[in-house]
Formats: sequence, C-alpha cells, structure tokens
Amino acid sequence: MEVFVQTGIWDSVRELTEVAQRKGSDPLQWALQISSLLNSTGVALPSVELADVLVSYICWDNNLPILWKFLEKALVLKIVPPMFVLALLSTRVIPCRRSRPVAYRLYLELLKRHAFTLKYQINGLNYQKVMKAIDAVLQLSPRFGTITSEPGILVVEFIFSIVWQLLDATLDDEGLIELTSEKKSTWATKSHEMEIDYQDSYDEKRAELEEKLQNVNTALAVELIGTFLQNKVTSRIIYLARRNMPTHWVDFIQRLRLLEANSSALSNSKTLTPGALQRLTSDNRRVLSRECKTSSLQKFHAVMTFGSLSSSAGLCQGASRSALWLPLDLLLEDAMDGYLVNATSAIEIITGLIKTLQVINGTTWHDTFLGLWVAALRLVQRERNPIEGPVPGLDTRLCILLSITTLVVADLIEEEESAPNDETECCSTNHLKEKNVTGKRRNDLRSSIQMLGNYQDLLTPPQSVVSAANQAAAKAIFFVSGISVGSAYFECIGVKDMPVNCSGNMRHLIVEACIARNLLDTSAYLWPGYVNGRISQIPATVSAQAPSWSSFMKGAPLNPVLINALVSTPALSLAELEKIFEIGVKGSDDEKISAAIILCGASLIRGWNIQEHTVHFIARLLSPPVPPAYSGKDSHLIGYAAMLNVLIVGIASVDCVQIFSLHGMVPHLACSLMPICEVFGSCVPNVSWTLADGEEISAHAVFSNAFILLLKLWRFNRPPLDHGVGDTPTVGSQLTPEYLLLLRNSHLVSSGNFHKDRNRRRLSAVASLSSPQAIFVDSFPKLKAWYRQHQACIASTLSGLVHGTPVHQIVDGLLTMMFRKINRASQSLTSVTSGSSSSSGPGNEDASLRPKLPAWDILEAVPFVVDAALTACAHGKLSPRELATGLKDLADFLPASLATIVSYFSAEVSRGVWKPVFMNGTDWPSPAANLSNVEEQIKKILATTGVDIPSLAAGGSSPSTLPLPLAAFVSLTITYKIDRASERFLNLAGPALESLAADCPWPCMPIVASLWTQKAKRWSDFLVFSASRTVFLHSSDAVVQLLKSCFTATLGLNAMPISSSGGVGALLGHGFGSHFCGGISPVAPGILYLRVYRSIRDSVFITEEIVSLLMHSVREIACSGLPRERLEKLRTSKIGMRYRQVSLAAAMTRVKLAAALGASLVWLSGGLSLVQSLMKETLPSWFLSVHRSEQEGPEGMVAMLGGYALAYFVVLCGAFAWGVDSTSSASKRRPKVLGTHLKFLASVLDGKISLGCDWATWRAYVSGFVTLMVGCTPNWVLEVEVDVLKRLGNGLRQWNEEALALALLGIGGVGTMGAAAELIIENEI
Repeated sequence: MEVFVQTGIWDSVRELTEVAQRKGSDPLQWALQISSLLNSTGVALPSVELADVLVSYICWDNNLPILWKFLEKALVLKIVPPMFVLALLSTRVIPCRRSRPVAYRLYLELLKRHAFTLKYQINGLNYQKVMKAIDAVLQLSPRFGTITSEPGILVVEFIFSIVWQLLDATLDDEGLIELTSEKKSTWATKSHEMEIDYQDSYDEKRAELEEKLQNVNTALAVELIGTFLQNKVTSRIIYLARRNMPTHWVDFIQRLRLLEANSSALSNSKTLTPGALQRLTSDNRRVLSRECKTSSLQKFHAVMTFGSLSSSAGLCQGASRSALWLPLDLLLEDAMDGYLVNATSAIEIITGLIKTLQVINGTTWHDTFLGLWVAALRLVQRERNPIEGPVPGLDTRLCILLSITTLVVADLIEEEESAPNDETECCSTNHLKEKNVTGKRRNDLRSSIQMLGNYQDLLTPPQSVVSAANQAAAKAIFFVSGISVGSAYFECIGVKDMPVNCSGNMRHLIVEACIARNLLDTSAYLWPGYVNGRISQIPATVSAQAPSWSSFMKGAPLNPVLINALVSTPALSLAELEKIFEIGVKGSDDEKISAAIILCGASLIRGWNIQEHTVHFIARLLSPPVPPAYSGKDSHLIGYAAMLNVLIVGIASVDCVQIFSLHGMVPHLACSLMPICEVFGSCVPNVSWTLADGEEISAHAVFSNAFILLLKLWRFNRPPLDHGVGDTPTVGSQLTPEYLLLLRNSHLVSSGNFHKDRNRRRLSAVASLSSPQAIFVDSFPKLKAWYRQHQACIASTLSGLVHGTPVHQIVDGLLTMMFRKINRASQSLTSVTSGSSSSSGPGNEDASLRPKLPAWDILEAVPFVVDAALTACAHGKLSPRELATGLKDLADFLPASLATIVSYFSAEVSRGVWKPVFMNGTDWPSPAANLSNVEEQIKKILATTGVDIPSLAAGGSSPSTLPLPLAAFVSLTITYKIDRASERFLNLAGPALESLAADCPWPCMPIVASLWTQKAKRWSDFLVFSASRTVFLHSSDAVVQLLKSCFTATLGLNAMPISSSGGVGALLGHGFGSHFCGGISPVAPGILYLRVYRSIRDSVFITEEIVSLLMHSVREIACSGLPRERLEKLRTSKIGMRYRQVSLAAAMTRVKLAAALGASLVWLSGGLSLVQSLMKETLPSWFLSVHRSEQEGPEGMVAMLGGYALAYFVVLCGAFAWGVDSTSSASKRRPKVLGTHLKFLASVLDGKISLGCDWATWRAYVSGFVTLMVGCTPNWVLEVEVDVLKRLGNGLRQWNEEALALALLGIGGVGTMGAAAELIIENEI
C-alpha cells in the first residue's frame, strides 16, 4: 500500500508539472504547489525522489527552458538536494553536451550557483540519505575503492568527481583525451545514443551557433575547474582527496597538467592562466595550513617554531646556534663511552636523529649539515688533548667526524636523489612536502662545508693528525697551481718537505672525505680562502722506488719494508683494499698474515676515506671460505689460524672495537668470532703456528683472543640485577649472543624499503658475502653450553660438582697447577666446597702439570676452581698473595679463563655473602698512600655539580675494606703489566672491575682507584674520574643534583664560570684533564651524566626527575625572562609595546632548549622502553596530580609555557625513539604507545577523566602536542585509531580550535577524511 501511495505521489508531481508546463506557470507558484503536496503526504524535504523525478522528466523528453526554470526554483527553495541534482545531471548532461549544448550550459550554471552551497546541505535531516543516493548514482565507493560509505567521505568523492568529470569533458572537447595514458575518459563523457542529422533539417546558422556555444561551454568548464580549486571550501576538500586517494590523484593531476600545457580555452581565458592553475595544485600550496584565530594558538605558532639558525635561536642567553643541535652533541658524546658497544650502526642512529632535528627545528638542509659538521668538530675538539688511560678516544672521535658523518651525509643525499622525481609520485606520500629538487641537498652540503671556514677555532687539528691535514692542504695547493703529482708523493712526503703555505686544518680533511665518496669534486679546492696561494714547483723529489700503496698496486712484492709502509699509511682507494683482501683469501700463508697485518693498520684506524670498506674486508676475512680442494675432517678454519689470530689481535683495542661498533659491524663480528671460538676451543693444544715475528701460538691462544674479543661485544659481566629483572632492563642488557645473531640475520632479509637504505645495503652485502645463510646459537653447542653455565653462575651459587667426574678431575688438575708451590697437607682445596678428599701434594715446575685439554673443557671447570680458591683464602688456607698468583697463573695458562673469573667475581660481589677484608698493606695491598689525594681530586671533578662527596675516611683512622671477591679481583688485575700484550685482557677486566667496585658500598671504587694509581701513575686522571662517577650510584639525591646541574648549565641560570653562557659548551665542557689548569679540572655535568646513567638501574626515577626539573626550569625562565640589562632597555625603549612578545619568544626559545635537553636525556637513559613509560605512565600521572600554582609571571605565563614545554619534550622523546617516519624498526612500536597516550588525551577532553594540573597547562600541552604532531610528524597521525582522532578533533572544536582540529583530521587518512570535510564545510575554513 505504501509503495502504491508513494507511486501516486510522484504521478501527481508529474501531472502538476505537465499542467504548469502547458500553462507556462510561474516557477515559484509551481514550486510552492509541489512543496505543499509533498508536505501534505509526509515526504521529507529536500526530497531525493523528487529530484530524480524532475531530472528524469527533463532528460530528455521534456528538455525545455521552463522545466529548467522549475528545477532551478526547486533548488532555490531547497525542496530538492542540490548535490544529488548535480550528480544526476552530470550523468545525463555531460555525455550529451555536444548534441545538447544548451543543457550543458544550464548544468554549468547550476554548478556555479549550487555546488558551493554545502553548509546547509550537510546539516539537513536527510543528509545521509542524500549522500547514499549520490553514491548509488555515481558509483563513488566502487570507483574510488572506499569501504565505508560515511557521508563526509562521499562529499569529498562527490566534489572530486564533479571536477574530474569537467576535466575529462574539457579534454575530450579539445581533442586532448587521446594524449592521456589510457586514451579515454575516466568518466562517461560521450553519449551511447546514435545521433542522426537529417539533411532536410540541417541549419548552417544553427550549427554555427551551437559550435560557438560549445566553445563557450568549454571555456566556462575550465573556469569552473579553477573556481573549484580556488574556492576556500572546495579547494580544501579536493586537497583531502589528494592526500587520501593518491592513486586517483596521480591520474587526475596528469590530466590536469595536460590541460595546462595544451588547452586553447585555458590559454584564452581572461580569469585563469595555465600558471595559475598549476600553482593551485602544486606541492607548495598549503590549503590545510594551520591558520588559527584563537589567541592561545597564535601565541603557540609565534614561539613554537625555531626557524633558521639565525632567527629566534639567538634571542636569549645560552641559546646560540649550537643549541638547536644539542641532542646531536649529546648523542655523539655518548657514543664515545669506551665501554659502550652498540649493535646498531651509528650511521643509522645519527641519520634518524638528523632527520628528526631537521623536521622539528624547521631548518634548511644547509643549516642541518652545518649543525652536523659543527657538532662533530666539537666532539673532536673535546678530546684534542686526551688524558692518558686504558680507554683512548681520539681515533674514535675522528672516525665519527671523517667517516661516520660523511657516510650519514652520503645516505641523506642518496635518499633525495634516488627519490621519485615525478610530481605525481611524490603526491602519493602521506606527508606532502615541497618537491625535492635533485641536487638540493648536495648543494646545501657544499655551502655548509664552505661556511665551516668561519669556525676556525673548531678547525684546528689535534697534534696527531696535523700531518694528514697538511697533506690534504698540499693536495689542494698542487691542484690550484696546476701541478700534477701522483699519490706516491703524498704517501711518502714528510712534514719537512711540505710547501711552506701548506698549513691544513680539519676542513681540508672533511673535504677529502667528501671527495672520496663523490659528495664533492675537486672544484672545492678553488673555494675562496681554501688554500693559501700557489706554488710554482714541487718542493721535494720523492723516489719512484719508495715503498707505497702506489708501488704495491704496480706489482711490488710484499716484503717487510713494503709491509711496514702499508701498515703505517692508509690505503687511498677501494681498489687497493680489494687487492689486499684478495691476497688474504688466495695468497700463501705468509701473504695472508701480511694482508691481515696491513688491514689492521693505518687503513683501519686513520683510513677515514675508506674505513667502511676496511672493516667490511676484515669481517669477511674472519670468515674465510673453504678452500676448493679441502677434504679434511677438521674445520677449514684451522688452516687459517695464524691469519685469524693476527686479525683478532689487530682489532682487539678499545678504539678498534668502537670503530667496528660505529659502522654497525658488531653483529657481523660476533657471527665471525663464534665459529672461531667453537673450533679452536674444541682443539687439544698440541699444534702450534708460527707468526711472522717468530712467535708461536697455540689453539688456546687463538681461542682466548677470539673469545675475549667476542665477550667485549656485550656486557656479559653485569650482575643479576641487570639481566632482565623488572619491566625496564637497563641499557645494554639485551646485547646477548642470540640477539646479535638475530640482528645479523636480519641484514640478510631483502625488502623494498631495506634496500633503499644505503647503510643497510652495505651491511646486507657483508652478511651475504660472509655467510648467506641465517646462523643461530644452536650452531655452536660448546659456546651455547658455556653461555648457559655463565648465566647460571650469575643467577645462583655454584653447585653440581660431583666427585670423580671429568670436570672434578680437571678442577683438581687446575688447582694443582695454580698452587704447585704451596706445600699443604694432603687435603685438596676443592674439599672446601665439594667434599673431595683427593690429594694434591706438592707440585713441581714441570710443564706437564698444565693439562692438555680443549679450552671449552677447561672453562667449564674454572668457576669451581675460582670458587675453591676464594673459599680457601677465606678460610685462611691460601694467603692473598698466593690467591692472586694462582689466579694469574690460571689466566696465563688460558687467557680466556679471565672471562669466567670476571663473571664469577661479578656474581659473588652482588650476592654480598663474603666478609670484607682489610686493605692493610700486609695481607692485601693498601690504598693509604694516596687515598686522601684521590678524595681531593674527586671533589675538584664534581665541584660544579654541588654534590656532597662522602668522606673516604668515615671511620677516622680505620683501615679501608673491600669485599673478598673484589679484593681478589683487584689484586689479580694489578699483577698484569701495562703493555700492549696485556692490553686486550685489561680491556676486558677493567670495565668489569669498575662495575664491581661501583656496585659495592662507598668508598670501594676510590680504594680501587687508589690502588691502581699506585701502579699506573700516568692513568691517575682517568682512574680518579672513574671513581668520581660512582658517587652518583650510591645516592639518588646526587643524581637529582647532577641532572639539575645539567639544566642549570645548559640554560645559563647561574653565575658559575663554567655555565655562565649556557649552551652546549657549558653542558659538555671543552675537554678534561689536569694539563689544562695546573691541576685536575672540574668536569662538565653533561659528561658526568653520560658516563654515569648506564649504571643507574631505576630509569623511571630519572624520567620523573627530568619532568620535574623541566617544569622547574620553565618557572625559572618565566620569572627571570631576558637578562636584566636587556629588560631595562626594552622597558624604556620606544618599542615597549612589543616587550611582551619579545619576552615571550625569548622565554619560549629557552623553554624549548630545556625540553630538548630533557628529551635527549630521557632517550639516552632508557631508549624505547623509557619513552614508552613516559607516555603511558609518568605523564598521565603528572597531569592527574595536583602541583603548585603555576599562575606566576605575566598572564600566567608559567602555566602556558609549562604546557608547551611538555608538548615539545614529549614529541621530541617520541621522535628520538621512533623517528619522524616509518623507516626504522623502532617505529613499529609507535602505534601502540602513541595510541594509548592519545586515548588518554581524548578521554580527558571527553570529560571522562578529571585532572589535577593547571587547566592552562593542560590546554597548552594538548594544543602544542597536536600542532607539533600535525606539522612535524604527520606519519604518526596515520597510525592512530580513527575514533581517537575524531574525539580529539571534537575536543579541540570545543576549545574553538577548529583550524587545529581540521589540520589533525585532514592528515588522519581516509577514516577521518569525512570528518575533516564536514569541519571544512561547517566552519568554511
């Protein structure tokens, strides 16, 4: 019945229309009749059905002017929905526009009048019904591939489709459609009806009139396209389509560019030009810019952007150009921790940070590259006069500057130059930026290095590289002078032979590193001021027969003289290294050894231009291939024993390990060392090999060197608290053998994004060339068994030694060897712990006492041996001297046993079950001789932090004590000579000793430092500095004070000389050592913190304190403002009205500096896990808590600045941890953490959660966080749930922040596109 009634209604409508048509009734009268009829029958207006009836009636049986007037009046009176009418007409009129040009003209006029009146339409009661009907008519959802039929999304698709139909129709009318890639229209632009011209009805004048009308229609259609792209509302809606329908936009924009280039109608248009049309859709146009009308956000935009290096960064004290790059300075200095081994390439880490800072700071690539170079130069200058100690660092710093930084720049330039150049491809990205111009970054690199000439203080080379810098300068002078010399000249020329004006600096070395990697060319030599004058002739003649890389490449044999030359001089090219590598693989045994020696020489340490290749070749040589004719039962590695040992010893120094670490080679190095350890650890030491210098090495020696180097690659000696206890393990605790192998295996994975990264391509090549198969710990059963025993030893006390077993026999044999000079009763030392009653009578000096067993078997017994010896000492059966001597004998017999000794002592110290022993100088060595001096030096080092140092003589004249395991360990380490042979063993024991002493009660570490300074006086500064760090491990108040000192120094909030100017110099200082001021100098607070935080286990506590200190700093900044004298000038000047704005901008600059410092410290202190804790726990708790009143300063500036500071701080933390894009593996964790945090914000905005903090702080935080996320990290928005984004948008609208809500929704993907469109229409923004 209802269907019948409805049908009757529309029949009545047709009848009324026919009658009105015949009578020629007034359109208004007709419209009122129709409206009255529909209202009386309960039809909701505007009516979709009425629109369909009218359009169907007109097209084409009644295509009369009066009916078009009826339709237009129905639109004006809103009894039909305009969008639906236009959708219907587009499918009927456009295909017939040539045969019915008048109808097409009327359609275009209706478009002009009604396509832009969207606001009332989306507020209509049947809005959803209308949009569904439009979707059915135009088939929008299937055509654009959208799953949802949300009305707002359909609005976007409708507007986009209308413009696209006009575009296709225009191209077809001008004969351009054949030039498209598809050679046809995307939409229906031609009628399928047969058009017949009857000869008798042909009217030439009518045809001419229609042709003119068609031309006018084409011109009008072009102008309408421009209107849609210019109109404030529709242009933003089309922009949403561009962002969220990239595939369709590519097709659309190609057609639009075709129109721009070839359309005669566009060329003849008086209102629109091709250039104007192109600008309307260019990447430079920001149609969703964050234009804000609200006062709070205007303030935010005024102060929240850093701008260029020379803008707001210099407004305030302590915020110089360098302040922009403070996080980079901290990262680089943190990487210089001699005990740090990072499994991730520094190239990858620094590249990610540079991208983040470039986006957050809003700087050009010129300024970004300049900031990177300056930070790396500062890093070198801080160590230009290094203190002497077991952890040298200058070579590592030079590696950062001249190799790592150059590779970072190379990767960034390649990223730009390999990116799609086609504009339409660029549009497919979610974050639309200004289109890259090929070579832009390369040009910015060139200009940044040119500008380095203005930083002469930073360019002075350290003494050890003066010669290399002078050679680089000489090379440029010879080029400028037109003198051609071969590379042999520079390899062999001495300092005295240099031209007088060849005084080089660090910029010359940077340029050479860039030229070597094709980032610059030799035109750099012609830069103004790059060289000092010219020369007319070569100052010295070098013999063509002089041994050099050039003579080697010409075929000179590898004799001792040439080998020494190649060891002491870095290779100049990849070809030279490749030839050495080939010798290492295919040469004779002696040649292989020579190749290994050469690769581990200057090419590794100072070969900055080819260093990445050197470490790769060494890693590959450590995994030599199986010889073609090899058929032996044993591993082929045994045949390479001598070469492998040379390589392992050659790269065992702290600097070399760090260089491998910086290049991301730690996983590959571990993967190469594991099979060596497995093979040689399983060999009985009855075979030896002779090295070139006549030294004989055994399987034990090769194993020990490889094993100790392997253990340096993760913090194996850490006590139980560091091994995964709690939700947030300390940094470094996850570097396990399994993790290193998994990371190495990941480099074998091939994926699209993977190979876009140049650094990962390098690592992938090394992995596949060394071993193309994935490798797991299960491939090394001996290593795996030792590792499990090692973990058990750390976790619990020793047990399981059974009398009569092979392990027990080995234990007895080792104890007999260790204590053969001790004439005891027949009771074995093992009886103390194992109950054994076997005899180990007096030994003899015979070498036969040394067991001929595989190293793995010996290592299995070592924990029981050390436990027995330590227990015997505790019970008085061994004297301390005998204990130390016996342990040294064991370590000399199998140096690898030192690792097990370290892990045993580490575990036992942490258990706290051993009684302390008196370091009285009789039984144990005494620190009394210089303990008071150590105390005074510690006080000087910590002078600027304000930390109270506990007295070392707390008990008056009572002797110093240490726990027995620590006393035994320090006594063992003191027995080692300080020479190159012992260096690799001390480099293993040293960090462990410091870690043990730091974990023990105060003043254990100063006592250890005192004992060691008596042995190595020249290491005094280093040892005292190490002891000073432990002050912070025993007092949380000291940590807080240190953090406060970092903020105070950086912001210049006090009057102390070291921090009066603030900035990076105050935070990190300018070097360390007693040679600067006639005595040991204070250490900058930033250096202290970077060397301390890894041992602070409560990282959540650090985060909470940093947030508290950040807010305290904001209060200090807001209350102090600019320096007092500048305030007075501003108050008394004629521009006093602008004082508040300048003061706010200056304060905000310092606030951002404080936030950048805090974010850097959080990121470095705990990485991903700490950032996660910050967002999910710390920050919500802070907002829910009640704090002291923030309404201080003018207009409550503290509250507002506090919110902005937190926003900047949190966004930076996330950007540091996850990156601003999705290229890093860490970014996979971002959606969950970020989503949780934004749900918290949305819940507060929804009124579901009540806050305790100041409302102004909360509002500033939310608006600031969203603004930064929209402007700097739009990829983050795409990862957030649509519902959360809509809730945030609604909350912002309640604050009258419609523009910010639109900016957020506009980049949220298809899911928020509809809400964004409705917001655009509703507010006409």
